[in-house]
Amino acid sequence: QVQLVESGGGLVQPGGSLRLSCAASGVTLDYDAIGWFRQAPGKEHEGVGCISVRDGSTWYAEPVKGRFSISRDNAKNTVYLQMNSLKPEDAAVYSCATDCNWEHAHDWGQGTQVTVSS
Repeated sequence: QVQLVESGGGLVQPGGSLRLSCAASGVTLDYDAIGWFRQAPGKEHEGVGCISVRDGSTWYAEPVKGRFSISRDNAKNTVYLQMNSLKPEDAAVYSCATDCNWEHAHDWGQGTQVTVSS
């Protein structure tokens, strides 16, 4: 089992930036990818992006392409989500999971709140 802990959320003004972290511990060789997801109030989980922990290849959802980027530090078992040019509609609880598909993941983090407001 893998434990995932997100951090880095907070309040930011529109146009601002935040970097979220997803730190993994436990049996960290059990997964091939880490996905980032978000859930706004009253909405389903939405995939934001995903990174292969093997080769670093990434995928991004259309609403965040060009603004968000995912990177990894395998030595620290940590995956990062850099969010730039944030918009009010980006506000949500952001979580990471051990798959690019939320429903297929075996482990999920507890999430970190991102608020985008002036």
